Amino acid sequence: QVQLVESGGGLVQAGGSLRLSCTASGNIVSDNAIAWYRQLTGKQREFIARVARDGSALLADSVRRRFAASRDSANKVVFLQMSRLKPEDTGVYFCNVPSPANWNQALASWGQGTQVTVSS
Repeated sequence: QVQLVESGGGLVQAGGSLRLSCTASGNIVSDNAIAWYRQLTGKQREFIARVARDGSALLADSVRRRFAASRDSANKVVFLQMSRLKPEDTGVYFCNVPSPANWNQALASWGQGTQVTVSS
């Protein structure tokens, strides 16, 4: 069963930065576009970024000016660089393989995610 693993979350003050990482076994990361999602407190999980196999990234309007997504040079890890964090960014962040037809849907099993907490 394909599963991706997120890491890098933590507690940070408003205005701070965090870099999240997404890895998986085998060639899951190198062979697929990878998307980042988040579930903010009390809300449904939402799509926030997609990194294509060639490294090109698209981000949701809600985070575009503050977040960036990329792959490492070995194409084994996908990153989500988060800057100027706000308390409303607090939640659990996930990565997954997005459905080609609808990036809001994912193809692999959901991992545990990584908790991001932004204090005011």
